[in-house]
Amino acid sequence: MDITKRVSLGGVDKLSRVLGIFDENLNTIMHELGVSIRIDGLDAVVTGADESAHQAAEVLKNLALLSENGEKIDKGRVIYCIELAKEGKASDITKLSSGTVTITSRGKPVKCKTVGQKVYVDAIRSNTIVFGVGPAGTGKTYLAVCLAVQAMKQKQVDKIILTRPAVEAGEKLGFLPGDLQTKVDPYLRPLYDALQEMLGLETYTKLMERGSIEIAPLAYMRGRTLSNAFIILDEAQNTTREQMKMFLTRLGDGSKMVITGDITQVDLPDGKKSGLLQSTKILRGIEGIKIINLTAKDVVRNPLVMNIVRAYERADAKGEEDEKKTIKKDD
Repeated sequence: MDITKRVSLGGVDKLSRVLGIFDENLNTIMHELGVSIRIDGLDAVVTGADESAHQAAEVLKNLALLSENGEKIDKGRVIYCIELAKEGKASDITKLSSGTVTITSRGKPVKCKTVGQKVYVDAIRSNTIVFGVGPAGTGKTYLAVCLAVQAMKQKQVDKIILTRPAVEAGEKLGFLPGDLQTKVDPYLRPLYDALQEMLGLETYTKLMERGSIEIAPLAYMRGRTLSNAFIILDEAQNTTREQMKMFLTRLGDGSKMVITGDITQVDLPDGKKSGLLQSTKILRGIEGIKIINLTAKDVVRNPLVMNIVRAYERADAKGEEDEKKTIKKDD
């Protein structure tokens, strides 16, 4: 049986922001939750099945609060709020209206766009070693670079070190043209881009020349002690167990480490186990180390990416289930 709920959206400006251009946000809510919504003055009147109508009302109420705090309401944020509402956590989205991670070189504030991102950022600020594990598009590397730049600006560290294993889609460095720097540049490009956005090209270039920023393949970390530095290991799913142990034991006084990766995208040769997967199992619960798992809900690229990630997750889960059935049948 359908029910009706009325939600006050406040003033005309707030109403307009919540509805979106050509009512895009409103249409998204109706499509995703299977309800109908009409505007009556400054109120939204929701009609639909009990649970769906309640969820839609919660979404509208919390989007209105977000808008009141000056936050932009786009389709991605609407879909994210709907996902939270389905879990009974729609009000969590209002936590994102407070606090800025950092400011880019062009004066643009960088803010967490999901609750998972906020948990990740808070963990980095309050722990020595943080693992950020999750699918592409969740902002793992970008937010880590933002916090590294902020730490350097606040003189909490003297140096930023960014590294990643040079393993990608089966390619080997020896087969690529050019000197070592030319060979590793394609692997490190996402790190260059994030740093340049945070610092501006001129400042970034000066810091690189001074050695205050170091970007190098993981092999270059061997035998070193990394002190007073903010160290980011990107694409850590492509480290071996030995490489991960080597990297973690480089930690020196006054340093902070962030390790990011996606355990569903391991490009290691057959027979090699991911160091990221092992480390997140054996290091859990150690004081000063935090493991944050980001999910498809934390994807902040085109909303379609969230659906792509979920489709692959379902396919992987089905594959594992089918494999178990086959093994059981053989037994």
